[in-house]
Amino acid sequence: MRTNIGGTGLIGILKNGAGKTILLRADTDALPVKELTGLEYASHKRETDIEDGVEKPVMHACGHDMHIACMLAAASTLHAAQTHWKGTLIILFQPNEERAGGAKAMIADGLYDPKRHACPIPDVALGQHVVPQISGSIGTKSGRIASAADSFKVTVYGRGGHGSQPHMTIDPVVMAAHIIVRLQTVVSREVDPRDSAVVTVGSVQAGMTENIIADSAVIKINVRTWKPETRERVLGAIKRIVKAECEASGAPKEPLWEEILSFPFMDNDEAVTNKISSAFKKHFGEKHRSDGPLLGGSEDFPILATEAPNKEGGKGVPYCYWTFGGTDEKKHKELEREGRLGELPINHSAYFAPAIHPTLETGVDALVVAALTLLS
Repeated sequence: MRTNIGGTGLIGILKNGAGKTILLRADTDALPVKELTGLEYASHKRETDIEDGVEKPVMHACGHDMHIACMLAAASTLHAAQTHWKGTLIILFQPNEERAGGAKAMIADGLYDPKRHACPIPDVALGQHVVPQISGSIGTKSGRIASAADSFKVTVYGRGGHGSQPHMTIDPVVMAAHIIVRLQTVVSREVDPRDSAVVTVGSVQAGMTENIIADSAVIKINVRTWKPETRERVLGAIKRIVKAECEASGAPKEPLWEEILSFPFMDNDEAVTNKISSAFKKHFGEKHRSDGPLLGGSEDFPILATEAPNKEGGKGVPYCYWTFGGTDEKKHKELEREGRLGELPINHSAYFAPAIHPTLETGVDALVVAALTLLS
């Protein structure tokens, strides 16, 4: 085992003769969310956020605790079943997926560098994610399955003063308000209706009290796109709007842009995915869908594959990523029957709590079946 890779990342390597090298990845980080599930094992932990130094409640609101449990059980199973496969197995636990920093950090820290951590170069990388589908179900899909995501912190500048004398100031709150409203037109008026994009302003911060006009306002923007050309167009539109609204308000200086995170597009390799889909169909039967749902969020998992050295002397190895359901079947069908599926707790909700069974068994079996399919 090799630890402290890119922070708290670690790998376990199991060599079992000549054969292919397969990397299995599980993400490990929690989220700054206070758990409201009421479960006996609900998180009551608090941690200091390294981004802003503020202590916050934390929980595994995205299901990464399920990913960890599945990976540990799968590794144990594959270790015990070495007579059924040959090759090298890499068990990788990755931190900081939620902020798109973990995979990059592990690569930057020399994950594949023979002089650093000497992780064997994988022939294929595999990953999975629990989602609010019926527990026991599993879905695969070749090609693009997750959007790119870009987040920015934008500071716009005004001139502060007394709330009773706005004519003596340049109000950054009004400036920010105009920007936020105008950004809502990017998708509705600049993206082809047959395409897809999301522009979300998730945070606005300005001032300390009601009778003081602040000097600046901070807007945090999150963007999701499914095509490279749409990504370029949307990001360009956002920057154009922010700049124009600042000029229209008479801002004393240019806005400050700071990148928070950037997730890549995720594209499953067709040949590998078809092979795994065939194995899943045989193992899971009707519980498996080869036209599985797209991932609702974004992922940095592809970086572990796209930054891996390949046999041609360049970078990039094929990968496959799938989803498996974590919602109690009875609860899911009841809400569906009543037309209330929108009330189902989803990833990142304070109420998100995957049913332990058969979610755990499905996640373990999926990792084991996929690994054995490629290592047989």
